[in-house]
Amino acid sequence: MDELLRAVEAQRNENVKDVEPGDVVSVHVRIKEGSRERVQEFKGTVIASGNAGNNANFTVRRVAANGIGVERKFLYNSPRIEKIVVERSSHVRRAKLYYLRDRTGKSARLKQRIKK
Repeated sequence: MDELLRAVEAQRNENVKDVEPGDVVSVHVRIKEGSRERVQEFKGTVIASGNAGNNANFTVRRVAANGIGVERKFLYNSPRIEKIVVERSSHVRRAKLYYLRDRTGKSARLKQRIKK
């Protein structure tokens, strides 16, 4: 049974580092438009991380123009992810930061974690 599961499991993308909720990340994703391919950057806060083996993913949220929130899920094993840059880490006390969806301005800020 274990050999069968390993046979269908996707290979881990070496460019993807483990990210934690509260991290401000910049995800560089390869996008195909017609016959051309380009790299698009999606910068935002990681609000959730789900670890389910082959389907392990993380959700990044950013505030676009006019205060509209945009969320995007990325698979850890996705070959489309070029790289992930962690720009800052924040001190959070929970695994899912869904409460940030309702907040704007100062109440949506997270306290920065200083690594020692």
